[in-house]
Amino acid sequence: MGSPTKDIEVQLHDAILSSGMSCYEIGKRAGVTNSQLSLFLSGQRSLTLTSAAKIARALGLELRPVKKGR
Repeated sequence: MGSPTKDIEVQLHDAILSSGMSCYEIGKRAGVTNSQLSLFLSGQRSLTLTSAAKIARALGLELRPVKKGR
């Protein structure tokens, strides 16, 4: 089982790629740099939770906890 961080990163990566928007457009909407997005998409860096939340909002998504049974 993957870590929650990797799950979030994979899901956000996929959402960015399937959005049809350029890194520039997403970055402008989210308030993050094109460079941050490009490095994230190429696997050269991770995103802070704050940046991930901004990008998710720009894509019309929301980061929220998932409740798991015990």
